Formats: sequence, C-alpha cells, structure tokens
Amino acid sequence: MADSVVERLAVIVSTYNQPDWLRKVLWGYACQTHADFDLVVADDGSGAPTQEVIAAARADFGPRLVHVWHPDDGFRKCDILNRAILAAAADYLVFSDGDCIPRRDFVAQHLNHARPGRFLSGGVVWLPRPLSEQITRADIESGAIADARWLMARGWSGGRHRLRVLRAGRRAALLDRLTPTRPTFNGHNASAWRADIMAVNGFEGAMQYGGLDRALGERLENYGVRGLQLRHRVVAFHLDHDRPYRTRESMRRNAELRRVIRRDRLTRARRGIAELAPLRD
Repeated sequence: MADSVVERLAVIVSTYNQPDWLRKVLWGYACQTHADFDLVVADDGSGAPTQEVIAAARADFGPRLVHVWHPDDGFRKCDILNRAILAAAADYLVFSDGDCIPRRDFVAQHLNHARPGRFLSGGVVWLPRPLSEQITRADIESGAIADARWLMARGWSGGRHRLRVLRAGRRAALLDRLTPTRPTFNGHNASAWRADIMAVNGFEGAMQYGGLDRALGERLENYGVRGLQLRHRVVAFHLDHDRPYRTRESMRRNAELRRVIRRDRLTRARRGIAELAPLRD
C-alpha cells in the first residue's frame, strides 16, 4: 500500500472534443485554493480547437500543464487515462473529466483527506445545458457556481443535490457519514495513490463507455483499498452535453466485465498500463 504523506499531487482530466467545456474546467483549476499540483489533460484524440484551449491555458499553469494525446480511433478513454497516469510525476492522483468544473477547494480537499489504503469518492452537481453555457470565468473565480441561490436563480432545480452545495465543513462531513450510498470510484471526482493504481494495472483498456471508472474502484477494493465517502465535501459541477458514444452494447459488455471482476476477485486489468503499446509519431 502507498505511504501516508502526499509528496506530489497531480490532477488528471479526461477530454474529447469539448473545447468550450474544457476551457471552463481549466479556469476552475487555475483558481484553486491549493495551487501546488500538476495538471495532466488526458485527450482521447481531440482536434485543433482543444489544442488551442490547452495552449491558452499554459499562461495560467506553465510547465505544470501536461497534454497527453493519442490519435482519434474510437472510444479509447481507458488507454489515454493509462498514458496520463504514466505521464504524471506525482505519488497521488486525482481524476476528473473535462466537463466538470472543480469547486475552488477541490484539490485541497482531496489532499487533506488522502489516507493510506483508501481511495476517495467525491460528488458532482449536475447543471442544465443553458446554465452550463452561460457560466463565465468570473463566475468560477468568484465562487458563484458553488452558491445554491446563484445557481437556482439561473435555472438549476437542485433537488437532492442541494445538500452538496455546502462548504466542506461539519455539516458536509456529517452528511457523508449518514449517506447510505457506498463510496465508488467515479471518473468525474475520485483520487487514489499512484502506487495502488499501478498495482492494479490502471484502467481496463477493453472497456468502453459505462462503468469503466467503477471497475477500477472494484479492483482497488479487491486489492485491499477501501473507498472513503466525500460526496458532500469534495464537489465538482458537471456541464451538460450529449453522449453519442454511449451504446446499449457497451453498457452490457462493461456490466459483464464488472461482474467477472467481482465474482473472481480480480485485481489487475487484463489490458491495462503494462500492455500499452508505444505511440507512433
């Protein structure tokens, strides 16, 4: 198992041809209360507009920003995430997506709650499309997007997720202890020690959309790493978009792969980090 002291932290953000959403997400990481982290963009083959967004973001991050890319050849998110893990020069890794704006304390909360033998399971607040489109950099930097009244005035219904728009204090901690939902490894908001992820061979390259992140968490659990529920204390705001890559067949196949992981108590991905082929120039 990994050591208890985080020496270096990296955030891995996955993306694919959503430059407008990625731009907002990078603004979120540029105004974190804890700024000592590396940012690795795991890019599943995006085109020039995404390249331009990342180039512009270097003004905020400098050499801390790393862009890991491979050619577009269908849904290969697991492969690019595995390459990003290898590229991350950190002992602790936070995972999120290029459509999830982090609250300003997002990195700090992951860092503060890192524990040996644990992975962290954060929460997400789902935003409607019109609100997703109108969010500005000023809204993110001011912290307005984490204010329930501000969100509701702009069309957010809130529902049961209103409780997630709380400061990460005692009430949020109490809610995390009381929630009946078990902690799972969610690709939009989770973290783990790099050593533990390497031990289970990263993400399963054979998996398409639908539960690929949960599968990693299930293998971590089989390895002896338990989840810690932080859905009310560590929050990201999910921007709405279409998912043309979601298919009934991919969901069915991934569900079967996860069933085998649980049944056979598998720990290592069968086609993971160790099986990555070198990228061609």
